[in-house]
Amino acid sequence: MKNKALIIIAVIIYIASAGLSYALFSNVPALGGDGPADIAASKGEINNDYEALTFNGGPKTEECPLNGAKYSEAQRKWWETHRPLGIMVENHVDSRPQSGLGFADVVYEAVAEGGITRFLAVYHCQDAGIVGPVRSARTYFLDYISEYGEYPLYAHVGGANTPGPANALGQIDEYGWGAYNDLNQFAIGFPTFRRDESRLGRSVATEHTMYSVTSKLWEVGSDRGLTNEDEDGNSWDEEFTPYSFKEDKPGASAQTVGVSFWDSAGYAVEWKYDPESNSYLRSNGGSVHKDRNTNKQISAKNVVVLFMTEGRANDGYEGNLHMLYGTKGTGKASVFMDGKRINGTWKKSGRTGRTVLVDSTDSEIEFNRGKIWFMIQPLDGLVTLK
Repeated sequence: MKNKALIIIAVIIYIASAGLSYALFSNVPALGGDGPADIAASKGEINNDYEALTFNGGPKTEECPLNGAKYSEAQRKWWETHRPLGIMVENHVDSRPQSGLGFADVVYEAVAEGGITRFLAVYHCQDAGIVGPVRSARTYFLDYISEYGEYPLYAHVGGANTPGPANALGQIDEYGWGAYNDLNQFAIGFPTFRRDESRLGRSVATEHTMYSVTSKLWEVGSDRGLTNEDEDGNSWDEEFTPYSFKEDKPGASAQTVGVSFWDSAGYAVEWKYDPESNSYLRSNGGSVHKDRNTNKQISAKNVVVLFMTEGRANDGYEGNLHMLYGTKGTGKASVFMDGKRINGTWKKSGRTGRTVLVDSTDSEIEFNRGKIWFMIQPLDGLVTLK
């Protein structure tokens, strides 16, 4: 158990610094400058623009625990120095193209408010370099990042804090995360988080300009005693339940999966199956969805649609915008991989329980090795195939 006195002191500092940090760092300098100098050349390199850490050579024999993708031994040794990192990334039309989504091992997508979707991008086996724009925490995303160990790193810019069921910031403190594995920009600020007013190449509102860097966020975790182990020597994955994976079985027929969010054309998603790579290529709002870091189209090996109850928090927040989803329990699901659709069921026992996918025979669905993209839809959500 963590030292209680240190926790109390940390929480006091966290609360006191939150308001000050917000004022100081809401308009901090743009990203740039030298990358971390302590990354050995044998492990890869990171350049002045914080590009992703890369690993050269070696057979791909090591399985990523999050999505089963195979990497080199050098890359495994690198990811074994830290724990999973979840980052809230927005999807407002003015935030595109986002940075770093293409490097996430797992992504969760759901409406944050007003039909505008948001992403929880989870990183462990790949370094993304710059990630963003980073936005605020939501309660249902806490349920998903909680699947990645007792103290997963969670990066965001503030969050819903109106008393009630959607009080994400209050829940973070209840879980014992505050000033520990919680990486709130309001408390951390510059240089881990920086505003970049020019990254998108056009003028956008200030809320669409906050970025961070995966290596810097992992560094903050390390400084707090959270590497692959916590300060008590407990490995992050002691109670983590990995998914089961299989080898690719590419399909031959064309398949395009359409997922609507509140009938909003700007947030409608299409995943076009590509038999050659046996992956699904993403379009968002009628346009190819690219990663700003690479200018490449975002893709996923597995696309999972989770159908669950959707409602409002009714917490007195202006416009009643705070959303709630029935993330725990069981419900229908559709899994798309290999150019095929598998209708099944999702199950999640509680906040920290793994979201398990089973088919019509109640057998666990084995995923393809590679990015898994979850999309939350209401019970009557529309999914089309063509």
